[in-house]
Amino acid sequence: MPSQQLPPDLDPRGRHRGDGRGSQYAARGIGRVIGAIVSIGLLLVAGYTWYQYRDLDRNVSRLDVSVGEPATPDQPDIDGQDQNILVVGNDDRSTMSDKEVKDLHVGRDGGSLATDTMMIVHVPADGSRATLISLPRDTMVDVPDGYGTNKLNAPYALAYSAAMGRYGSTMSPPAARSEARKAGADLLLKTVTTFTGLSIDHYVQIDLLGFYRLSTAIGGVPINLCHDVDDRHKTNVAHGSDGGSGLHLKKGRHDISGKQALEFVRQRHGLDNGDFDRVKRQQYFLTAAFRRVAGSVGILFELRRLKDALRTSVYLDRHLDLLDLARQLENLTANNIVGKTIPVSLDGTASPKQVKRFVATVIGRADTSKSKSKSKSKSKSTSSSRRSTPKPTAVDAKCID
Repeated sequence: MPSQQLPPDLDPRGRHRGDGRGSQYAARGIGRVIGAIVSIGLLLVAGYTWYQYRDLDRNVSRLDVSVGEPATPDQPDIDGQDQNILVVGNDDRSTMSDKEVKDLHVGRDGGSLATDTMMIVHVPADGSRATLISLPRDTMVDVPDGYGTNKLNAPYALAYSAAMGRYGSTMSPPAARSEARKAGADLLLKTVTTFTGLSIDHYVQIDLLGFYRLSTAIGGVPINLCHDVDDRHKTNVAHGSDGGSGLHLKKGRHDISGKQALEFVRQRHGLDNGDFDRVKRQQYFLTAAFRRVAGSVGILFELRRLKDALRTSVYLDRHLDLLDLARQLENLTANNIVGKTIPVSLDGTASPKQVKRFVATVIGRADTSKSKSKSKSKSKSTSSSRRSTPKPTAVDAKCID
């Protein structure tokens, strides 16, 4: 029986002979399959990340505080539509167990509500740069609502205590504490806004245990110490007085997280300028932590641990959207995070007018530096060189006390 032959365009054997078009077709098919798999993978990662962000956003505790208020009714916000976030480290230890108090070297001081860490994070609308403006805790300020002159770390505690006095006997303990937190945050926001002249758009509050949990979830953050550090002074567990942070590290580079991170940002003993040097450490650590997060793809899959930390010890204002903030900061690197501290003397005195001028200048420089560099045509080559070789940060090249 004579063999039957298929037409060349239907014979599968013909695709592998002649001009080689068959192999091209096969390669294109494989390429499409790989492209589809990669696309699906990217969609899954993006979907997982979006879900985790949204899940985190839903679970975090919220405060209905008065954000976005101008310093005075007739004074516009000095920085337009850019975001200013007041980040507050609360010294509350009442939720810690005795073991946690001992392990973290924080002392039991009756659950102090002093806001010992205060920092304004200024983010331009384009997210190109961030400025950390630290507010030393011992700065003397005029506290609104008839509270007189006091340290900057006092307004929150004053309003909190007053609110607990009003609501403690008429509300359930959780409801009373919620109202007290709102009152404390509102008075602190009003104090900071009046003192700096800067409208605060968002509010973030974290206690000691929350910082410990967050830094543990993030993982090792690199630091570089100029000197050996031994701050293992005995802590009075009953009162928390005269106790050291517990930090004990040799000179040089280390990766710290959790307990060591908390000790690093809390140490005052052994530092030449006490709280002022501690402020520098806090700025240094936050910059290094941002680099750790921004440079780690794996952090996207650690959001569940971050959620657990945020849910118990962190409070945000009800308008702050974590996903929107993450998108605004997606192009930010540690090289364009600037740390500043308001002008204040060692005894805590500060001129409100000088502070307002300082803040306005810092914000103005942060927002216009990019446009100013573009306008200098004569220094085009210099600008190009700076863009290709970012200025080293403290974490890259410098050590810290």
